[in-house]
Amino acid sequence: MQYETITWELREDVAIVTLDRPDVMNALDSRMRTEITHAATRAPDEARALVLTGRGRAFCSGQDLAQGATLDTSDLESVLRDEYEPMILGLANCPIPTIAAVNGAAAGAGANLALAADIVIASETASFTQAFSRIGLMPDAGGTYWLPRQIGFARAMGAALLAEPVPAALAAEWGMIWEAVPEESFAEFWWSRARQLATGPTAAYRAIKTAFREGLANDLPGQLAVEARLQGECGRTRDFREGVMAFLEKRPAAFEGR
Repeated sequence: MQYETITWELREDVAIVTLDRPDVMNALDSRMRTEITHAATRAPDEARALVLTGRGRAFCSGQDLAQGATLDTSDLESVLRDEYEPMILGLANCPIPTIAAVNGAAAGAGANLALAADIVIASETASFTQAFSRIGLMPDAGGTYWLPRQIGFARAMGAALLAEPVPAALAAEWGMIWEAVPEESFAEFWWSRARQLATGPTAAYRAIKTAFREGLANDLPGQLAVEARLQGECGRTRDFREGVMAFLEKRPAAFEGR
């Protein structure tokens, strides 16, 4: 696929996907949703970590309302099912580690797109807004799933009903995101995190992602069984053998991703 609304860069085993509609604050139109889905599917074949970020002053302002205004209201459900659902699941289920590097405002579906990543790193100038109720809608794109689990019911409800921006530092304090960093060191910081993940034990990362996702629905005995199964798979990898040898030899491990 030739991308029109995003850019793709492969750098040192890191796939960097940049939302590239800065004139509309990287608002999500149909083409961008399709391209993000494609990039998330493509990344595991070419990279060992994926970074999603935005060009310009915003990460993503959510649905492109200029495009949305042309939709009949009966189309909202089909758009969510046909375009948003594959995009969110594509990022959330990507088998390699994913980082949302939130460079600026993340609003509506843009905020929830970020929350679908494994790790969210935000510039201190960024903010997260569940803006849906401002136009008579409810959160979508996974917002009603992620927020109560990440920040608790009371804060999730307040964020959705009041539709007020949550500054990055407060989002980190609440547990909505992993960390907020100064704007001047933001790009260097998320790149160092991405490189750390891209040189790490890829199979173990995949198992971690699977275990945590499955654990959201399991009871304790069920989750212990999941852990046993996945740990058995990890124990058969070259990375496990290398990790043990590096520990015994007191040297950094050189993981191969298998």
